[in-house]
Amino acid sequence: MVVQEQSNELDRPFEARRRRAGIVAFTAGVVATLGFFAFCPGLPHVIDWGAVLAALLAGALARWIRVSRMTSTTESTKR
Repeated sequence: MVVQEQSNELDRPFEARRRRAGIVAFTAGVVATLGFFAFCPGLPHVIDWGAVLAALLAGALARWIRVSRMTSTTESTKR
């Protein structure tokens, strides 16, 4: 029981870092996708609901990739 509590205390900084990285990745994905739809030549320069939904999906995908990569890297270094 004590080992489990110590493990939880050691994971808190990692969880905070992982959460911050997820927020940054989501924001970057949304901004990059909206920027693409807004400024890419040949596309209508209108941000419609489709572009917003695509940006949210791209942000969610970027967050998922970043968090899973951080988790797998940490698990491989703990071994």
